[in-house]
Amino acid sequence: MKNIYYISIILLVISFSSCKEKLDSANVSRTTYYPVMTVLGSSVQLVQMGAQFKDSGAVALANGKSIPVTTTVSGVFTPYTGTTVDVNTPNEYLITYTAVNSDGFAGTASRTVWVAKTGDLVTSIEGLYSSTVVRNGAVNPQYQNLQYVIIWKTGANTYQISDAIGGYYDLGRNYGPAYAATGGIITAASIPGNSFSFADALISGFGGDISFTSMSVDPVGKTISLVTSWAAIPYTFAITLSQVQF
Repeated sequence: MKNIYYISIILLVISFSSCKEKLDSANVSRTTYYPVMTVLGSSVQLVQMGAQFKDSGAVALANGKSIPVTTTVSGVFTPYTGTTVDVNTPNEYLITYTAVNSDGFAGTASRTVWVAKTGDLVTSIEGLYSSTVVRNGAVNPQYQNLQYVIIWKTGANTYQISDAIGGYYDLGRNYGPAYAATGGIITAASIPGNSFSFADALISGFGGDISFTSMSVDPVGKTISLVTSWAAIPYTFAITLSQVQF
């Protein structure tokens, strides 16, 4: 009887070990292939307001096989969400392409599209501009030819600027749109006479108002000279905006 008892225990242990091995083998790791995204065409595109824009899209591969891509579009400086760029409204648009593999892992890629109306700088200061900024008199190549600042019309003689400090933190330091001085309004009593009034902008990322000190327009050189200040620090930003022709 003792021998039978011992044999039973041994068989039970073997049986338990066998079950455990099967359980462990069921949890063996396997390979998943993350989506590899490729944006077709230029990653930054400029579109004149009202013109046609055809999105070239993106492709996604998982283990060399094509998988579906979904597209979403959002506006950076004025609220917008959709699946296509609104060519009738000036803004910076971010197109995001997303693909999900069979295991639920996502890959993303993006394209930036700027939509702007080019004003003649005599009757309108609308446009897309590259920006050079001098802060408190300090000239630095890091803050030259920043791309881009946009000005769009909000009323008969009122305009909004996407960044009242010319992209100093957003573009020059690459902090992102939360560090642009947004919401600044320019009212033009006379563009040829360089007669303007202003409403303050705000840097939401830091906090604090940006006040406009002066502004002048050169329709021949296609430039705008703008001085703004951040009293809380204090910093003064001397900005040259050069209109992009397209």
